[in-house]
Amino acid sequence: MSRRIARRNLKKEKLEESVEEDEVERSVQFGAELKNDSIPFKSKYSQDPQKIIGLFEDAFKYILESPDLEQHIQSVKGDLFNRDYLAAFNNDDKRFAYASRWTPARALAYSSLFASLEPLRCMLSDSEASSKVLCVGGGAASELVGLGAVFCKLKQDYPATASNLHVDIVDIADWSTVVTNLTHNIKTKWLYDENKFNSKFMYRDILTMNATELDLANLDLVTLLFTTNELFCEKRTETIKFLQNLNTHCKKGGYLLIAESAGSYSNITIGNKKFPVQFLIDMVLIGKPGTDSGAWKIVQQSESCWYRVNQRELKYNMKLENMRFFFRLYQKK
Repeated sequence: MSRRIARRNLKKEKLEESVEEDEVERSVQFGAELKNDSIPFKSKYSQDPQKIIGLFEDAFKYILESPDLEQHIQSVKGDLFNRDYLAAFNNDDKRFAYASRWTPARALAYSSLFASLEPLRCMLSDSEASSKVLCVGGGAASELVGLGAVFCKLKQDYPATASNLHVDIVDIADWSTVVTNLTHNIKTKWLYDENKFNSKFMYRDILTMNATELDLANLDLVTLLFTTNELFCEKRTETIKFLQNLNTHCKKGGYLLIAESAGSYSNITIGNKKFPVQFLIDMVLIGKPGTDSGAWKIVQQSESCWYRVNQRELKYNMKLENMRFFFRLYQKK
Protein backbone atom coordinates (compact mmCIF):
# COMPACT_ATOMS: atom_id res chain seq x y z
CA MET A 1 0.00 0.00 0.00
CA SER A 2 1.36 3.45 -0.90
CA ARG A 3 1.93 6.08 1.77
CA ARG A 4 -0.66 8.34 0.17
CA ILE A 5 -3.35 5.65 0.33
CA ALA A 6 -2.36 4.81 3.89
CA ARG A 7 -2.65 8.46 4.92
CA ARG A 8 -6.02 8.75 3.20
CA ASN A 9 -7.32 5.64 4.98
CA LEU A 10 -6.06 6.95 8.32
CA LYS A 11 -7.85 10.28 7.79
CA LYS A 12 -11.03 8.40 6.88
CA GLU A 13 -10.79 6.28 10.04
CA LYS A 14 -10.32 9.38 12.20
CA LEU A 15 -13.28 11.12 10.53
CA GLU A 16 -15.49 8.07 11.05
CA GLU A 17 -14.43 7.88 14.70
CA SER A 18 -15.22 11.59 15.18
CA VAL A 19 -18.66 11.23 13.60
CA GLU A 20 -19.37 8.14 15.70
CA GLU A 21 -18.37 9.94 18.91
CA ASP A 22 -20.67 12.88 18.13
CA GLU A 23 -23.57 10.54 17.33
CA VAL A 24 -23.07 8.58 20.54
CA GLU A 25 -22.92 11.75 22.64
CA ARG A 26 -26.10 13.06 21.00
CA SER A 27 -27.90 9.77 21.62
CA VAL A 28 -26.93 9.84 25.29
CA GLN A 29 -27.74 13.52 25.65
CA PHE A 30 -31.23 13.45 24.17
CA GLY A 31 -32.47 9.92 24.78
CA ALA A 32 -33.73 8.63 28.11
CA GLU A 33 -32.30 5.24 27.15
CA LEU A 34 -29.01 4.77 25.37
CA LYS A 35 -30.16 3.27 22.08
CA ASN A 36 -26.92 2.28 20.39
CA ASP A 37 -25.49 0.83 23.61
CA SER A 38 -22.06 2.39 23.47
CA ILE A 39 -20.22 5.41 24.75
CA PRO A 40 -17.34 7.00 22.84
CA PHE A 41 -13.71 6.05 23.31
CA LYS A 42 -12.93 9.71 23.89
CA SER A 43 -14.90 12.90 24.37
CA LYS A 44 -14.25 16.58 23.84
CA TYR A 45 -15.65 17.07 27.34
CA SER A 46 -12.95 14.96 29.02
CA GLN A 47 -9.19 14.68 29.12
CA ASP A 48 -7.68 12.75 26.22
CA PRO A 49 -7.42 9.00 27.00
CA GLN A 50 -3.64 8.99 26.66
CA LYS A 51 -3.46 11.88 29.12
CA ILE A 52 -5.50 9.81 31.57
CA ILE A 53 -3.19 6.84 31.07
CA GLY A 54 -0.22 9.16 31.51
CA LEU A 55 -1.55 10.14 34.93
CA PHE A 56 -1.35 6.51 36.04
CA GLU A 57 2.09 6.07 34.52
CA ASP A 58 3.35 9.01 36.55
CA ALA A 59 1.53 8.09 39.75
CA PHE A 60 2.49 4.40 39.66
CA LYS A 61 5.88 4.59 37.99
CA TYR A 62 7.69 2.47 40.57
CA ILE A 63 4.78 0.05 40.93
CA LEU A 64 4.73 -0.61 37.18
CA GLU A 65 8.48 -1.26 37.23
CA SER A 66 8.34 -3.67 40.18
CA PRO A 67 9.36 -7.30 39.46
CA ASP A 68 6.74 -8.44 42.00
CA LEU A 69 3.79 -6.73 40.30
CA GLU A 70 2.63 -9.74 38.27
CA GLN A 71 2.65 -11.96 41.36
CA HIS A 72 0.42 -9.52 43.24
CA ILE A 73 -1.91 -9.20 40.23
CA GLN A 74 -2.39 -12.97 40.09
CA SER A 75 -3.16 -13.03 43.81
CA VAL A 76 -5.82 -10.36 43.37
CA LYS A 77 -7.30 -12.19 40.37
CA GLY A 78 -7.68 -15.37 42.38
CA ASP A 79 -9.48 -13.61 45.22
CA LEU A 80 -11.78 -11.74 42.83
CA PHE A 81 -12.62 -14.95 40.98
CA ASN A 82 -13.75 -16.41 44.30
CA ARG A 83 -15.63 -13.18 45.09
CA ASP A 84 -13.55 -12.79 48.23
CA TYR A 85 -13.40 -9.00 48.02
CA LEU A 86 -11.94 -8.47 51.48
CA ALA A 87 -9.01 -10.79 50.78
CA ALA A 88 -8.43 -9.22 47.36
CA PHE A 89 -7.60 -5.84 48.87
CA ASN A 90 -6.17 -6.67 52.31
CA ASN A 91 -2.73 -5.06 51.83
CA ASP A 92 -1.09 -2.23 49.91
CA ASP A 93 0.72 -4.57 47.51
CA LYS A 94 -2.60 -5.96 46.31
CA ARG A 95 -4.29 -2.58 46.23
CA PHE A 96 -1.57 -0.95 44.15
CA ALA A 97 -1.47 -4.01 41.88
CA TYR A 98 -5.21 -3.66 41.24
CA ALA A 99 -4.96 0.11 40.77
CA SER A 100 -2.15 -0.34 38.24
CA ARG A 101 -3.79 -3.19 36.35
CA TRP A 102 -7.53 -2.46 36.29
CA THR A 103 -8.19 1.10 37.46
CA PRO A 104 -6.89 2.78 34.25
CA ALA A 105 -9.36 0.99 31.95
CA ARG A 106 -12.25 1.74 34.29
CA ALA A 107 -11.19 5.36 34.64
CA LEU A 108 -11.28 5.68 30.84
CA ALA A 109 -14.78 4.21 30.73
CA TYR A 110 -16.05 6.30 33.63
CA SER A 111 -14.66 9.53 32.18
CA SER A 112 -16.51 8.78 28.94
CA LEU A 113 -19.70 7.93 30.84
CA PHE A 114 -19.59 11.10 32.97
CA ALA A 115 -18.88 13.19 29.86
CA SER A 116 -21.71 11.53 27.92
CA LEU A 117 -24.41 12.07 30.55
CA GLU A 118 -25.53 15.67 30.09
CA PRO A 119 -26.84 16.25 33.65
CA LEU A 120 -23.49 15.23 35.13
CA ARG A 121 -21.55 17.15 32.53
CA CYS A 122 -23.56 20.28 33.33
CA MET A 123 -22.94 19.79 37.05
CA LEU A 124 -19.19 19.48 36.54
CA SER A 125 -19.03 22.43 34.12
CA ASP A 126 -21.06 24.94 36.17
CA SER A 127 -18.60 27.82 36.51
CA GLU A 128 -19.97 28.94 39.90
CA ALA A 129 -20.89 25.63 41.52
CA SER A 130 -19.29 23.91 44.47
CA SER A 131 -20.14 20.29 43.72
CA LYS A 132 -19.88 17.40 46.14
CA VAL A 133 -19.81 13.73 45.12
CA LEU A 134 -19.86 10.52 47.14
CA CYS A 135 -18.28 7.45 45.53
CA VAL A 136 -19.37 4.29 47.34
CA GLY A 137 -16.81 1.51 47.03
CA GLY A 138 -14.62 3.79 44.95
CA GLY A 139 -11.34 3.20 46.76
CA ALA A 140 -9.51 2.01 43.65
CA ALA A 141 -10.04 5.59 42.40
CA SER A 142 -11.50 4.90 38.95
CA GLU A 143 -14.38 7.23 39.77
CA LEU A 144 -12.00 9.83 41.20
CA VAL A 145 -9.93 9.95 38.01
CA GLY A 146 -13.01 9.80 35.78
CA LEU A 147 -14.61 12.75 37.55
CA GLY A 148 -11.31 14.61 37.60
CA ALA A 149 -10.83 14.06 33.87
CA VAL A 150 -14.15 15.74 33.05
CA PHE A 151 -14.00 18.49 35.68
CA CYS A 152 -10.41 19.48 34.86
CA LYS A 153 -11.00 19.43 31.11
CA LEU A 154 -13.98 21.75 31.44
CA LYS A 155 -12.07 23.86 33.97
CA GLN A 156 -9.29 24.54 31.45
CA ASP A 157 -11.44 27.03 29.57
CA TYR A 158 -12.29 29.02 32.71
CA PRO A 159 -9.48 28.37 35.21
CA ALA A 160 -10.18 31.41 37.40
CA THR A 161 -13.88 30.70 38.00
CA ALA A 162 -15.19 29.82 41.46
CA SER A 163 -16.28 26.26 40.63
CA ASN A 164 -14.75 23.44 42.62
CA LEU A 165 -15.25 19.72 43.10
CA HIS A 166 -15.01 17.69 46.30
CA VAL A 167 -15.09 13.89 46.12
CA ASP A 168 -15.77 11.73 49.18
CA ILE A 169 -14.78 8.07 48.80
CA VAL A 170 -15.95 5.32 51.15
CA ASP A 171 -14.50 1.82 50.96
CA ILE A 172 -14.22 -1.17 53.27
CA ALA A 173 -10.56 -1.62 52.27
CA ASP A 174 -7.90 0.95 53.10
CA TRP A 175 -7.23 2.63 49.76
CA SER A 176 -6.06 5.88 51.35
CA THR A 177 -2.54 5.78 49.86
CA VAL A 178 -3.85 5.13 46.35
CA VAL A 179 -6.46 7.90 46.61
CA THR A 180 -3.95 10.40 48.02
CA ASN A 181 -1.46 9.58 45.28
CA LEU A 182 -3.90 10.02 42.40
CA THR A 183 -5.54 13.10 43.92
CA HIS A 184 -2.13 14.77 44.16
CA ASN A 185 -1.38 13.98 40.52
CA ILE A 186 -4.75 15.31 39.35
CA LYS A 187 -4.29 18.53 41.30
CA THR A 188 -0.73 19.19 40.14
CA LYS A 189 -0.93 18.00 36.53
CA TRP A 190 -4.43 18.90 35.39
CA LEU A 191 -5.36 22.10 37.25
CA TYR A 192 -4.25 25.72 37.28
CA ASP A 193 -5.50 26.10 40.87
CA GLU A 194 -4.95 22.96 42.96
CA ASN A 195 -7.52 24.06 45.54
CA LYS A 196 -10.37 23.57 43.08
CA PHE A 197 -10.26 19.76 43.34
CA ASN A 198 -10.18 17.81 46.60
CA SER A 199 -10.94 14.36 47.91
CA LYS A 200 -11.46 12.67 51.27
CA PHE A 201 -11.10 8.94 51.81
CA MET A 202 -13.10 7.17 54.52
CA TYR A 203 -11.99 3.67 55.52
CA ARG A 204 -15.43 2.51 56.60
CA ASP A 205 -18.20 0.06 55.89
CA ILE A 206 -20.78 2.15 54.04
CA LEU A 207 -23.58 0.02 55.50
CA THR A 208 -22.73 1.12 59.05
CA MET A 209 -22.63 4.86 58.31
CA ASN A 210 -25.54 7.22 58.92
CA ALA A 211 -26.87 10.08 56.82
CA THR A 212 -25.02 12.73 58.83
CA GLU A 213 -21.65 11.01 58.48
CA LEU A 214 -22.17 10.74 54.73
CA ASP A 215 -23.57 14.28 54.45
CA LEU A 216 -26.31 12.91 52.19
CA ALA A 217 -28.33 16.13 52.34
CA ASN A 218 -25.59 18.09 50.57
CA LEU A 219 -24.51 15.64 47.87
CA ASP A 220 -24.95 16.53 44.22
CA LEU A 221 -24.10 13.02 43.05
CA VAL A 222 -23.75 9.56 44.57
CA THR A 223 -22.05 6.82 42.55
CA LEU A 224 -22.21 3.07 43.07
CA LEU A 225 -20.18 1.70 40.19
CA PHE A 226 -19.64 -2.05 40.24
CA THR A 227 -20.43 -1.96 43.95
CA THR A 228 -24.15 -2.60 44.45
CA ASN A 229 -24.05 -6.26 43.46
CA GLU A 230 -21.21 -6.86 45.91
CA LEU A 231 -23.18 -5.17 48.69
CA PHE A 232 -26.29 -7.22 47.96
CA CYS A 233 -24.26 -10.44 47.99
CA GLU A 234 -22.65 -9.59 51.33
CA LYS A 235 -25.52 -7.99 53.26
CA ARG A 236 -28.83 -7.77 51.43
CA THR A 237 -30.97 -6.36 54.24
CA GLU A 238 -28.43 -3.68 55.16
CA THR A 239 -27.99 -2.74 51.49
CA ILE A 240 -31.72 -2.17 51.09
CA LYS A 241 -31.65 0.01 54.21
CA PHE A 242 -28.78 2.02 52.74
CA LEU A 243 -30.73 2.64 49.53
CA GLN A 244 -33.74 3.64 51.62
CA ASN A 245 -31.50 6.14 53.43
CA LEU A 246 -30.72 7.67 50.04
CA ASN A 247 -34.47 7.88 49.43
CA THR A 248 -35.00 9.74 52.68
CA HIS A 249 -31.99 12.02 53.00
CA CYS A 250 -30.61 12.93 49.55
CA LYS A 251 -31.61 16.38 48.37
CA LYS A 252 -34.16 17.10 45.69
CA GLY A 253 -32.52 17.34 42.28
CA GLY A 254 -29.47 15.33 43.31
CA TYR A 255 -28.26 12.46 41.14
CA LEU A 256 -27.50 8.81 41.76
CA LEU A 257 -25.51 6.79 39.22
CA ILE A 258 -25.43 3.00 39.46
CA ALA A 259 -23.56 0.67 37.10
CA GLU A 260 -22.90 -3.07 37.18
CA SER A 261 -21.77 -5.81 34.83
CA ALA A 262 -24.38 -6.54 32.17
CA GLY A 263 -25.70 -10.09 32.08
CA SER A 264 -26.12 -12.96 34.52
CA TYR A 265 -23.08 -12.02 36.62
CA SER A 266 -25.21 -9.36 38.30
CA ASN A 267 -28.15 -11.62 39.12
CA ILE A 268 -29.22 -11.92 42.75
CA THR A 269 -30.74 -15.14 44.14
CA ILE A 270 -33.78 -14.78 46.40
CA GLY A 271 -35.18 -18.09 47.53
CA ASN A 272 -35.21 -20.31 44.46
CA LYS A 273 -35.37 -17.47 41.97
CA LYS A 274 -32.78 -15.22 40.37
CA PHE A 275 -33.41 -11.54 39.69
CA PRO A 276 -31.30 -8.93 37.89
CA VAL A 277 -29.81 -6.65 40.51
CA GLN A 278 -31.21 -3.62 38.67
CA PHE A 279 -34.74 -4.97 39.22
CA LEU A 280 -34.22 -4.93 42.99
CA ILE A 281 -32.57 -1.51 42.90
CA ASP A 282 -35.45 -0.04 40.88
CA MET A 283 -37.99 -1.53 43.29
CA VAL A 284 -36.36 0.30 46.19
CA LEU A 285 -35.65 3.59 44.42
CA ILE A 286 -38.55 4.14 42.00
CA GLY A 287 -41.20 1.77 43.35
CA LYS A 288 -43.11 -1.13 41.84
CA PRO A 289 -43.32 -1.21 38.03
CA GLY A 290 -45.98 1.15 36.73
CA THR A 291 -46.56 2.94 40.03
CA ASP A 292 -43.91 5.69 39.91
CA SER A 293 -44.18 5.78 43.69
CA GLY A 294 -40.50 5.96 44.63
CA ALA A 295 -38.28 8.83 45.70
CA TRP A 296 -36.27 8.80 42.45
CA LYS A 297 -36.91 8.91 38.73
CA ILE A 298 -34.74 7.42 36.00
CA VAL A 299 -33.20 10.14 33.84
CA GLN A 300 -31.06 7.99 31.55
CA GLN A 301 -30.27 4.29 31.34
CA SER A 302 -28.89 1.42 29.32
CA GLU A 303 -29.30 -2.30 29.92
CA SER A 304 -26.12 -3.16 28.03
CA CYS A 305 -23.61 -0.42 27.29
CA TRP A 306 -20.15 -0.91 25.76
CA TYR A 307 -17.00 1.11 26.26
CA ARG A 308 -14.37 -0.01 23.77
CA VAL A 309 -10.72 0.94 24.08
CA ASN A 310 -9.01 2.07 20.88
CA GLN A 311 -5.75 0.22 21.38
CA ARG A 312 -4.13 2.01 18.42
CA GLU A 313 -4.19 5.32 20.28
CA LEU A 314 -2.96 4.17 23.68
CA LYS A 315 0.30 2.96 25.13
CA TYR A 316 0.31 1.30 28.55
CA ASN A 317 2.27 -1.56 30.09
CA MET A 318 -0.91 -3.36 31.12
CA LYS A 319 -3.83 -4.64 29.10
CA LEU A 320 -6.75 -2.23 28.84
CA GLU A 321 -10.01 -4.16 28.53
CA ASN A 322 -13.30 -3.13 26.98
CA MET A 323 -16.21 -2.86 29.40
CA ARG A 324 -19.85 -3.93 29.10
CA PHE A 325 -22.23 -2.79 31.79
CA PHE A 326 -25.72 -1.55 32.54
CA PHE A 327 -26.28 1.83 34.13
CA ARG A 328 -29.04 3.90 35.65
CA LEU A 329 -28.87 7.64 36.26
CA TYR A 330 -31.54 8.61 38.79
CA GLN A 331 -32.62 12.05 39.96
CA LYS A 332 -34.22 12.71 43.33
CA LYS A 333 -37.78 13.96 43.01
